[in-house]
Amino acid sequence: MRPDKREEYLALHRDVWPGVEAMTRQGNIRNFSIYAIEDVLFGYYEYIGEDFDADQRRMAADPVLQEWWARTAPCQLPFTADTDVPNWQPLEEAWHLD
Repeated sequence: MRPDKREEYLALHRDVWPGVEAMTRQGNIRNFSIYAIEDVLFGYYEYIGEDFDADQRRMAADPVLQEWWARTAPCQLPFTADTDVPNWQPLEEAWHLD
């Protein structure tokens, strides 16, 4: 997170808009959590759908999510300086236990 935007980001997530939660569910995302370690964000969710790319496109077209992202994006920095990915970046799984 941008240190000067930390409280703004956390405040938005303390009162997430119902439309954001509804569209996230419609995008087949469940068990979604965001954690903060100092100014580093880590997100985890489980995808239960069958076409991740199509669900992501549908979510990106939603006006409520577009407005939400317009408010949350300025609070975040890319994880690495050499990327043009503005916010979230997929992680490579190193180990898993069910």
